[in-house]
Amino acid sequence: MLLKSQVKYIQSLGQKKFRDEEAVFIAEGPKIVNELLQSPRTSLVNLFATREWMNANPRVLASLSPGQLIEIEESYLKRISGLSTPNQLLGIFKKPITASLVLQNRVSLVLDNIQDPGNLGTMIRIADWFAVRYIVCSEHSVDAFNPKVVQSSMGSICRVEVFYKELKSFFSQYADIPRYATVLDGENVFTMRPLKVGLILIGNESQGISPELLKMSHHTISIPRKGEAESLNAAIAAGIILSHLT
Repeated sequence: MLLKSQVKYIQSLGQKKFRDEEAVFIAEGPKIVNELLQSPRTSLVNLFATREWMNANPRVLASLSPGQLIEIEESYLKRISGLSTPNQLLGIFKKPITASLVLQNRVSLVLDNIQDPGNLGTMIRIADWFAVRYIVCSEHSVDAFNPKVVQSSMGSICRVEVFYKELKSFFSQYADIPRYATVLDGENVFTMRPLKVGLILIGNESQGISPELLKMSHHTISIPRKGEAESLNAAIAAGIILSHLT
């Protein structure tokens, strides 16, 4: 049976403060957990699994170290899960150690004050699809290891490295890398050639890119609008842009 102290600890990891203190994050569900178990960038702390999942996955169980696996009843899984419908298992993993940023000869995403966890998680997944290795977020963007971000990334969080920087200083530091700001009235992205190197800047869901960062950009690019929608979802815009520029 799961101890009350364990329940309290797992619930506390829903808050960034405690995730940072422990250097861990939560992932739920067989697909995401299995991807993280196979990733060389992170390691398992504990796996809380139902008997049904354990019976169906003897090979995974054999790969775990003593003490890592804790059987859990579905009623307790509901108490510790952040999902509306808990899915058989929950894993606590060590945060991956990020390497040094290498922005030359590659396309990377830069996100200005993205607040929605689903948007960030989806953009991590999109970056993974288009082999974009690095995402650089402004300091006030949502935490990449927020449980909702991890779930939305569908395992891509273990392949895409996310950094948090003060973006004006970051742009000054990498002044030689071309910067492309996504706006409503820039160059038609469909007429552009694929990029070999560059930083693609995407702004806040409601306010767009901050004026200071916009001034520091070398180019402005747009997805042509044909209908009447005021704007595109940030993650959808990222997918369209990367599909044409990578």
